[in-house]
Amino acid sequence: MGAVLVTGGSRGLGRAIVEALAAESPARVAFTWNADEEAARAVEEATGARAFRFDLLDRARPDDLVAEVEVALGPVEGLVNNAGLRRESLLAMTSDADWDTVLDANLGGLFRCCRAVLRGMMVRRRGAIVNVSSLSALHGVAGQGAYSASKAGILGLTRSLAREAGRRGVRVNAVVPGFVETDLTAGLPEAAVTALRASECLPQGVRSGDVAQAVLFLLSERAAAITGQALVVDAGVSA
Repeated sequence: MGAVLVTGGSRGLGRAIVEALAAESPARVAFTWNADEEAARAVEEATGARAFRFDLLDRARPDDLVAEVEVALGPVEGLVNNAGLRRESLLAMTSDADWDTVLDANLGGLFRCCRAVLRGMMVRRRGAIVNVSSLSALHGVAGQGAYSASKAGILGLTRSLAREAGRRGVRVNAVVPGFVETDLTAGLPEAAVTALRASECLPQGVRSGDVAQAVLFLLSERAAAITGQALVVDAGVSA
């Protein structure tokens, strides 16, 4: 595979994905960061991957981002849409601004990144996109209305895009992680974490590296006949 771009790769799950990809081919991995440049440079130094700044809410940036990555590393043949944000609020208390921000970042930003890489992928008739959703897209979580809606939207977009791009040799899949300890989930109350993990079948739960390996599989030729699917990595919660 050519270059792979991972959004939100400076910490948490995104970093685990970058590390797993870089272990196979560090010179072909790019990732984005937004707020923490120090963390991004640390990932660059540790993995050999290349960091690029990107804000999901910047509507004009995705096309330029992809162009910059391709100048540095060659054609983008893999995209992992991992970056996202979460704002906790009961729906009755959610402001229009928070709703719009979460949907525009998590779903709109992903849409714009897909669009930016698709032109080249479809011309080359080669490429793989993996979208990171969430178990909250399948199971209701109180206080996560906007987040859950955005992550459920990702699953619908994944299926539709798989139909559109498949004839041009481009595969589009999603991973659906269960609860993973990351910076994004660090602020959850202990009771909420206990509730989220209560139905796990496997005692070790889900580690960021487990999800990273699922992403690598879907990007690879081992998944050459798989598209439009959502691979759930949740330690058995949905069993």
